[in-house]
Amino acid sequence: MTIGRLLCEAGATLRQAGIAEARLEARLLLAHALGVPREILLRDADREVATEAEAAFQEALRRRCAREPLALITGDAGFWTLDLEVSSDTLIPRPDSEAVVRLALALSSAPARVLDLGTGTGCLLLSVLAEREGAWGLGLDLRPGAAALARRNAGRNGLGGRCATLAGDWGAALAGRFDLVLSNPPYIETEAVAGLMPEVARFEPGSALDGGVDGLDAYRAILADLPRLLAPGGVAVLEVGIGQAGPVRSLGEGEGLVFLAGEADLGGIPRAVAFKAIGEALRTP
Repeated sequence: MTIGRLLCEAGATLRQAGIAEARLEARLLLAHALGVPREILLRDADREVATEAEAAFQEALRRRCAREPLALITGDAGFWTLDLEVSSDTLIPRPDSEAVVRLALALSSAPARVLDLGTGTGCLLLSVLAEREGAWGLGLDLRPGAAALARRNAGRNGLGGRCATLAGDWGAALAGRFDLVLSNPPYIETEAVAGLMPEVARFEPGSALDGGVDGLDAYRAILADLPRLLAPGGVAVLEVGIGQAGPVRSLGEGEGLVFLAGEADLGGIPRAVAFKAIGEALRTP
C-alpha cells in the first residue's frame, strides 16, 4: 500500500475513534513507523510501504484508537527547546507548563542551585538549566521510574553533568537550600480524575494527577517546606490548575511566603504562581 493511501485510510479511522487532529496524527504515526520526518510523506505519497513498516503503523494506529496518547506511542515529546523521552511513569509534558519556565526565567536571572519537586520527565528543570548555563539542578520524584527517565532526558539534552535526579517524597529528605524551586504537583480533585479525557485517566499515572479532595494536598506539603528550602533571595514557581491561583497564593502567604507574580498559559488561564521567603526563612541556619 502507498503512503498516500495509508494516510487517507488512517485519517478516517482516527476520526471515527474521536481523535480531533486525525490527519496530523496519522502523519505523525506513519512518520514514526517509517523513521522519517513527516514532511517527506507528502513528497513521497506514491511510495510503497514495506510490509513490516505497514504492520508497525497499523499497531500504532490500533493503540491510538484505544486512546493511548500519541507521545506514549512514539516515545517522545517536545517541550520548550527540548526533545524528551516519555513513558507511563510520568505525565506527558504539556505546553501549558511552559508558563512555569517563563516565569522562573523572568524572576530568577542567575540561579546557582535549582530544585524540581515531582520532576517527572525533567521538563521544567532541564528547560531552566538549558537557559541558565551556570546553574546546577536536582530533580526529585516519588516514582523511581520517573527519576530514571529524567536522568536519561538530562543526558539526551546534553545536561547530564549539571543535574542529578533522585526518588524522594517532595523535599522531606533535603537539608540544603536552593535559589530556585520548581514544581508541577498533582492538582486534580480526586473525584474528577476518573472523568478526565481517556488519554489522561487511563494512561497517565494517577499519583501525578490526584491532588486530594480539593486538589491542594501537594501544595500544602510543598509550601510548608519552602521557607527552609529557599536560599536568601530564592524564588519558588509552582504550576496550578484552573481556578487554583488564588487558593494557592493564600496557602503560600499563610506559610509566611511573599507572593511575587503569576503567569498565564497560552490560553490565558493563570497557570503559574511565584513566591519568595521572608524573615527567618532568609537566614542561613
